[in-house]
Amino acid sequence: MRFLLRQATKSTVVALLLGLLLRLWFIHYYPVIEGDTLVYGEIARNWFRHGTFGLMRVHGIEPTLVRLPGYPLFLGLCFLIFGVYHYTPILLLQAIIDLATCLLVAGFCVRLISRRAGIAALYLAALCPFTANYVASPLTETLTLFCIALGLYALARYVERPGFTPWFWVLVFSISYSALLRPDGPLLGLVLVPAMFWYARPKIPTGRSVRLAILCTVIAMIPFVPWTIRNEVSMHSFQPLAPRYANDPNEYVPHGWIRWIRSWVAEYTSTADTYWNVNGAPLDITVLPSRAFENPAQKAETAKLFDEYNKTEILSPALDAQFSSLAQQRIRRHPLRFYVLLPGMRLVDMWLRPRTEQLWIELRWWQYDIHPAETIFSWAYAALNLAYLLLATWGLRKHVPFAPVMVAYAIVRSLLLLTVETPEARYTIECFPMIFILAAAALTVRTHTPATISESPASSSPS
Repeated sequence: MRFLLRQATKSTVVALLLGLLLRLWFIHYYPVIEGDTLVYGEIARNWFRHGTFGLMRVHGIEPTLVRLPGYPLFLGLCFLIFGVYHYTPILLLQAIIDLATCLLVAGFCVRLISRRAGIAALYLAALCPFTANYVASPLTETLTLFCIALGLYALARYVERPGFTPWFWVLVFSISYSALLRPDGPLLGLVLVPAMFWYARPKIPTGRSVRLAILCTVIAMIPFVPWTIRNEVSMHSFQPLAPRYANDPNEYVPHGWIRWIRSWVAEYTSTADTYWNVNGAPLDITVLPSRAFENPAQKAETAKLFDEYNKTEILSPALDAQFSSLAQQRIRRHPLRFYVLLPGMRLVDMWLRPRTEQLWIELRWWQYDIHPAETIFSWAYAALNLAYLLLATWGLRKHVPFAPVMVAYAIVRSLLLLTVETPEARYTIECFPMIFILAAAALTVRTHTPATISESPASSSPS
C-alpha cells in the first residue's frame, strides 16, 4: 500500500481528492441523523457520562443489549473529543476512514494483482456513491467496510509470512471489531479464519497453521466475554451478540406479525411503508401489494386486523396471534412461495435495488408520472450498481488471488440475508470492498495467479 502513498502520483491524488469532495458533498446535502443513529448516540452518551450502557426509559436510564458496543464505543470517544451529539466532526472523521478503506482496497490490488489494478480499484472505491453516501450517517456501515478491507489486506500480508507478525494482530483486530459492530459482523471471521489456515499451509506446518487460526479466533472473541457476562448479570439473558429483533429481554416481540410480513414482503418499499410503522403509526392497507392477499376474503380479514390495530396503534399479543393465524393460512396454501420464492425475491432486491435509501428519493421511485427526475436518477443508480456487480463477476475470470475468500463472504452473507424478512439494500453494501477488487481486476489486462504472487514485482515491493 505504500506505493500509493509514497509515489503519490497525479492519478492517486486526484482519486483521493475527488473521493473527499464526493463525501463532503454527501455530508453537506444528505446528512441522515435519525433512527438508529439516535439510539447509538444515546447509548454512547449514557455509557460514557453515566457509566450505563443503556437507554432512557420511564424510570430513568436502564441497561440495554439492543446494540453491540462497537459503534457506541466509537461514538463515545468522539463525543469526548468533539462534544456530545456533535455529529458533523464524526461525519468528517468517517469520510477519512472511508478513504482509508479505499487505500486498503487499492493496496491489496497493487500487491497481488498489478499497479494498474490498484489505481483502478482506488477510483472505483473513491468514486462509488453507494459506500460514500454512508459517511453522512453515523451508522456502522463505514467502520464495517473499513474492517472488511483491513481484514482482506491483513490476510494477504499474513499469508506471506505466517506467524505472530503484526499482521496477525491486525487480522485479530479486524475480525473482532467487525463482530463488535454488527450482529452479522462475525461473518468476516467465519471466512478469514479458515483462509488463514488454508493459505498459510504451504509455508508453515499444517499443525502450526491450525493453531494460529484457532488462536486468532480465541483472541478475537475475548471482548465478547465481558459483554456476555454483563448481559447475563444486568439483563439475565445469555446474549453474546445482539438479539435478532433488537429487543431487550423484557420487550415483547410480535412473532405472528413478523411471520405474516414474511408471507408477502419482497422489497424495501413494503418494509418502510408497513413493517416500520407498527407500534406508533397507522397501517394503510392501500399500500400493500396484491401478493399480500390471495382472495377477497383474506383481504377483508387483513383490513379488519388493520382497523383493529389503528384504534390504538399498538400491536397487542391478541392481535399478534390473529396475524399469526393469517400467516399460517398463507403458508399452508403456498409453502414454496414462503420458503423459497419470497426469500429469493428479497435477496435480489437487496442486491439490485437502486441504492437511494440514504437519499431524499421517493420510496416509489419508479412512478415516472409523479416524479420523472427521481425515476431517471434511480434507474441510473440501479444501472451503476449493476455495472459494479457485472464488472466484479467478470473479474472472477482473471483468477484473482483470494477470490475464493471474497466469493465465500458474499455467499455466506447472502445465505444469512435469505432469513431476513425486511430487505434493505444496505445489507449487501458490506460486499463492496470485494466488488471493488474484482472489478479492478476486470479492468486490467493481466493479473498474477496465486502461484506467482510472491514472485510478482508488485508483491515484492515493500509496503
